[in-house]
Parts: sequence; structure tokens; C-alpha cells
Amino acid sequence: MSETTEGQANEGQGWATAKTLAEALPYIQIYDRETVVIKYGGHAMGEEQVAKLFAADVVLLKMLGLHPVVVHGGGPQISAMLERAGVKSTFVDGLRVTDAATMEVAEMVLSGAINKEIANWITQAGAEAEVRGVGLSGKDARLLTVEKVARTKKDPGSQIEKVVDLGYVGEPKHVDTTLLKALIHAEDDYIPVVAPIGVSATGETYNVNADTVAGALAGALGAKRMLLLTDVAGVLDKDGELMRQLTVDEARAAIADGVATGGMIPKLETAIAAVEAGVEAVVILDGRRPHAMLVELFTEHGAGTLICR
Repeated sequence: MSETTEGQANEGQGWATAKTLAEALPYIQIYDRETVVIKYGGHAMGEEQVAKLFAADVVLLKMLGLHPVVVHGGGPQISAMLERAGVKSTFVDGLRVTDAATMEVAEMVLSGAINKEIANWITQAGAEAEVRGVGLSGKDARLLTVEKVARTKKDPGSQIEKVVDLGYVGEPKHVDTTLLKALIHAEDDYIPVVAPIGVSATGETYNVNADTVAGALAGALGAKRMLLLTDVAGVLDKDGELMRQLTVDEARAAIADGVATGGMIPKLETAIAAVEAGVEAVVILDGRRPHAMLVELFTEHGAGTLICR
């Protein structure tokens, strides 16, 4: 390539970059000083390189004036550790039955290995800008007070509703945002990273569905957006096409009509609950795609399915 051709190529890239920034500016202004809660799913974590790209994008959100709060899952990692320990997992309606031994492993994996690794990736990505990840769980400063989940299930033979004991599985009862707000609004740039572990009023530790935790935190913080990063493009219609936007009523209909199936049902239920709790909108998107969050927040067309009122 000649010097002239190379110079023209570089100039073209410069104009393309400027165009992208100009198009993104209105959206950057919309989200300035707004809180965005990001659920980083176990399946969306993927390989280390993908995770590091995620961390860099979260740091960029902070540098652009947003207040990101990350809530992570870790179901696949918990299952792998339980298998290594010879502990068999059972599930009821997508929730892991959690006895004392399983709870010990879940807390070790979620609050330990995964939580600190994500916080460290964010800190490394933000080193030059002095943006730092802070690893927490719902047990810290009583961030997340929970109560034991109560579930019933019909007996296939008798059709009688029976109580199912899920063990140490909790659901949010109260969110104390004091610590999160202190980190979000501190003079230094901190990004909270929250493991989905909660504590009961009597001090017992519970495993909590990460989507549910993200929704509870987003509602309590009055987040402008909640992003549910998963391993699919979003909600697909019966023809397999991405549904770009749903109202709460349309989301309920998607569940009732069987359009949403499997793991998408609890994600839509979480989105509906979050919107009804005051979150402006929830987006379900593929967290494995590079820069999916940036495309969703700062471009006209977005990157997943947006659920709003």
C-alpha cells in the first residue's frame, strides 16, 4: 500500500470514528449520571477474552458518566464445582435445590472466585482511568435481606398441590442501597460487582437467582436501564425472529402464548417486575457479542429485546 493510499484509509477511519461519536452523543447525554444495572449471566461470561471485553465496556460506561452496577450469576460454575465435589444438583422450576453443602459451595464460587475475578478484570481494564471494581455480596452491609422461597408443585397423579422445600434458596425482601450509593457517588470511580447471595433476618445465608437480584437492585436504585446479558439475541417470535420491543402486557402475552419458553420465561418475569418497580426499561441481549451493551445504549437500533411500559 502506498503512503497516499494508507493516508486516505486512515483519514476514512477518522471520519467514520467521528461519525460514530456524533451519532452516540445524544444517547450519552440521555444516560449521563443515570444508573444502569447489568446482569452478567453464567453462560454469557464465556471465555476470558470475552469477559475482559465486557469489563472494558463497563469501564467505558463509567467514563462516559453512567453509574454501572454489575450483578453476576454463576450457575454453570457452581454445577461444575458440585460435580467435582461429588454433590448432585436437582432443580425445581429452574431453581437449584440448595442444601447446606450446596450452599457452602455456591457461596464459595459466587462470592469468592467469580465475584473477585470480575472485579479484578474491571480494575485492570480501568487502570489508566483509575476506575476500580469492588466485589460485594448481598451479605455486605445487609445489602440484600431475603426470605426463604416458598414453592408448590402439582403431583402428576393426584393433581394435589404439594409444598416443595428448596432449602437455602431465598428471594429479596428488602434492599438497602446505602453502600451501593456510597460507591456509585464516591469521588473516586468505583463499580460495584454484586454476587447473588443474601442473608435472612435471622442471619442465615441464602442463594438467590441472579436475575431476581438484578431486578430488585435496579428497582431499589431507580435505574434507567437494566441489561440482562445472556447467551441468546433476545426474545424470539415463533418464526425465530428477534422481537425488538415489548410492552409489559406483550411480555406477559409472550409467556402465556408459549412464545417465550424455558429460561426466557423467568427473564421476562424479572423484566416485568423491574419495570413495575420503576425501572424505565429492561433489555435482554446476547452478552457474548462484543460491545453489545454499547450498541444497545448508544445506537438507534439497539441490540436486543427492550421491555417497557
